[in-house]
Amino acid sequence: MRILYLPLVRQYFEDIRDGRKPEEYRRATPYWRKRLEGQTFDMIVFTLGYPARDDHERRLVRPWRGYRVTTITHPHFGPEQVKVFAIRAN
Repeated sequence: MRILYLPLVRQYFEDIRDGRKPEEYRRATPYWRKRLEGQTFDMIVFTLGYPARDDHERRLVRPWRGYRVTTITHPHFGPEQVKVFAIRAN
């Protein structure tokens, strides 16, 4: 079983958990292209930081539903539009 792990900061973790954030963004860099393009996963695990192995409260396990490539403006990436992988989180 292939699993993609994505560590998140508290705000984004809680937004995904509570259904307010349908996608998690990763900038379309060579690192993320290699990790995502042409890959298939069974699950995606969103973690609040880097939890201990037995800390299940800080993990969200979801089925892998893919991603799309898009251009966004987001404060995390600065004032310019950037190309991102929008990974489905719901």
